[in-house]
Amino acid sequence: MKKETYIKIVNRAKGNKHLERALVFANQILTGIVYISFPILLVALGYNKRFSELIKIVLVCGISFVLVSVFRYFFNAKRPYAMYEYEPVVAKEKEGQSMPSRHVFSAFVIAMSFAYINWKFSIIFFVVALLIAIHRVLIGVHFIKDVVVGAVIGIAAGSLLFFI
Repeated sequence: MKKETYIKIVNRAKGNKHLERALVFANQILTGIVYISFPILLVALGYNKRFSELIKIVLVCGISFVLVSVFRYFFNAKRPYAMYEYEPVVAKEKEGQSMPSRHVFSAFVIAMSFAYINWKFSIIFFVVALLIAIHRVLIGVHFIKDVVVGAVIGIAAGSLLFFI
């Protein structure tokens, strides 16, 4: 998207208090769904004595999260609001570390964790992950490429480490 498009989207949300509140609320809900469901999955696996799957999921998600975080730190891509000088819908303090989106990466690698356990149930989490990706762009904190790369890395890490 062009600079004008990002600014137009964010200004439209900031100009409509109901839309702005809805986007802030959606940010909390979508992220909360993923980050509450993941520990529940881990506890359920432990409770059912499925320790090999539990350990694999913790290692895959943990190691890939650290690698993505290290990459972001050194790559240090600017965020759209820092580059185009506007205030995003959801306040952020970081000006860099935009690529890849760690929220989107996490949502997709967690969706892959659910797919590893139960493919049919995981569809819910893939939909939520996709909504998070769209939402991160709409609130003005990531470029489209940031969320696409986050999704691809999350799916690739899950595919390679869970299914191959």
